Amino acid sequence: MVKDMYTKFGSWVFLIGILIAFIVGLYQAYTLESGSNFFETTVGGWSAWILAIIGVIVGLLSFMGEGTITKKEIPSFLTAGIALVVMGGVFNGWNEIFAPYIGALLASISMSLSVFIAPAVGITAIKAIWDIGKDR
Repeated sequence: MVKDMYTKFGSWVFLIGILIAFIVGLYQAYTLESGSNFFETTVGGWSAWILAIIGVIVGLLSFMGEGTITKKEIPSFLTAGIALVVMGGVFNGWNEIFAPYIGALLASISMSLSVFIAPAVGITAIKAIWDIGKDR
């Protein structure tokens, strides 16, 4: 019963994090095109903190084995998460290369997803290392 509750909570937190990251990324793309940077504002900073905290919650639920990421799914999640975090860095300067709009969209959405996913990947990686060390 409690496991189902944590799994549902983990699913909702993950979906809400993705949705917030997407919305923040779209707004960040709009501000990049207008010449400013949303993440450098106070509201943008708070948005990044909220995304990071949601990512920590997802990672902690995974660490406890209670969230949506099962032990079997950890390698796939880590691979996909690392790809997203790297993608955030790669697309960072693309708003000048692929102007207008496409570069800013790629840079902003990938950066917002990176801010959300990076804490979850970090905590899940610690769990994977813990499990590997525990088995021997």
